[in-house]
Amino acid sequence: MASISSAFSISLVIFLGFSCTVLHLTEAQQLVQGLSWSFYDSSCPRLESIVRKQLQKVFKDDIGQAAGLLRLHFHDCFVQGCDASVLLAGSASGPGEQEAPPNLSLRARAFRIINDLRRRVHRRCGRVVSCADITAIAARDAVFLSGGPDYDVPLGRKDGLNFATRNATLANIPQPTSSASALLTSLAAKNFDPTDVVALSGGHTIGLSHCTSFTNRLYPTQDPTMGKTFANNLKANCPNVNSTNTTVLDIRSPNVFDNKYYVNLMNRQGLFTSDQNLYTNRRTRSIVTSFALNQTLFYEKFTIAMIKMSQLSVLTGRQGEIRANCSVRNSDNLSLSSVVEEEEGSWSAF
Repeated sequence: MASISSAFSISLVIFLGFSCTVLHLTEAQQLVQGLSWSFYDSSCPRLESIVRKQLQKVFKDDIGQAAGLLRLHFHDCFVQGCDASVLLAGSASGPGEQEAPPNLSLRARAFRIINDLRRRVHRRCGRVVSCADITAIAARDAVFLSGGPDYDVPLGRKDGLNFATRNATLANIPQPTSSASALLTSLAAKNFDPTDVVALSGGHTIGLSHCTSFTNRLYPTQDPTMGKTFANNLKANCPNVNSTNTTVLDIRSPNVFDNKYYVNLMNRQGLFTSDQNLYTNRRTRSIVTSFALNQTLFYEKFTIAMIKMSQLSVLTGRQGEIRANCSVRNSDNLSLSSVVEEEEGSWSAF
């Protein structure tokens, strides 16, 4: 079984190679036209402080919501871009993205948190900030407030007018049973390189999974790439293929955003096939090792990949809209003013 110490000398060379190319994050990335680092400086200067202050309260009560918000942003951006389409409820035209199989396990409270943040921001600034931008900021704060890196988020997204179909959702959200090769091929189509893919997978350092997402590795026969003790502990929690229990994604520090996810992979303790295979695959193994050895390097590459992801197929300028309610298109609201007023007290628990 591979260990950090046995791989140190090789990985040190790898790390030195990576460190020479680490970029200054805000300067390194070319922004999509219409996005800006200072988009709301005049129209809503307190936007980010409003979001962060509220999320500090939310996470103090339940740090698990950090993973929920981060995952919500991933599932939004991978399907027709970061347009908050995943937030839309289904309508007469058909079921929304939330009803597609990959999204059924998204946390219900994550949707309510985003709409509550939208209410707070709109009450302070008027309807000038999109649900898509609020979702992107919330994901960044979920990372930072659970121990990860802080970084600037380019803003100026508009909300989409339509949700994606079930087939489009299935085609664009990577499955936990995917191999590393399949993951690399899928995300290469979105302009992510292997380093981006491994870095984004590091989001699994926080959060939970249902047993059904990985019991294929336990039954009927155990996946040989899974550590024996790790597998036995999982079997105790997930006694059969259809178990409805949950378990943590990162056994070392499940509520802290750090690089222990990669340490898990080196010790054959990755939960999903898509996780563990990153260490098995020759194209990604060295990247996993470098992140396991150096958390700062992981943070830098994760930040670059997240900013890149947050700009996927965004709507800007005259495209899209700014929803008065994150779950409903403005055209479906009979009266925008009554919707906003009604929701002022909708989430009093916050």
